[in-house]
Amino acid sequence: MDMNGQERIAAPIGEVWRALNDVDVLRVCIPGCEKLEKTSDTNMTATVVLRVGPIKASFAGAVELENLNPPKSYTISGEGKGGIAGFAKGGADVSLEEDGPDATILSYTVKADVGGKIAQLGGRLIDSTARKLAAQFFSHFGENVRSSALAPES
Repeated sequence: MDMNGQERIAAPIGEVWRALNDVDVLRVCIPGCEKLEKTSDTNMTATVVLRVGPIKASFAGAVELENLNPPKSYTISGEGKGGIAGFAKGGADVSLEEDGPDATILSYTVKADVGGKIAQLGGRLIDSTARKLAAQFFSHFGENVRSSALAPES
């Protein structure tokens, strides 16, 4: 499955970059994320519970940040195992571009692969679920970054 898109986030590029690298922000923005912990500057472990059609599974896995070019781009890749439900692995190239002093265009290109029971559900259901999850993530991420940017500094 391949997917790409863009989101305009009403925050300066530096704030968006910081949020993309903040496990606390990512944890609340990733749909179904139950656990996300940093194990190094570029590695994390995650547990995510997802429903794809009739199958609900808990995926445990590792996430790695690569090709870091602060504050412009990085690649995030990971692999999760969902037991009997199967596995998911993939990555996303994420890039940021200033859109004036107070906004950022976030572009992403995702490549993912699933196997096991989930793969048997069919490409259309998997693609539509992935698009829905991406939309939820970017909606939550944009709201989180905007509210952080508007919060008074202490």
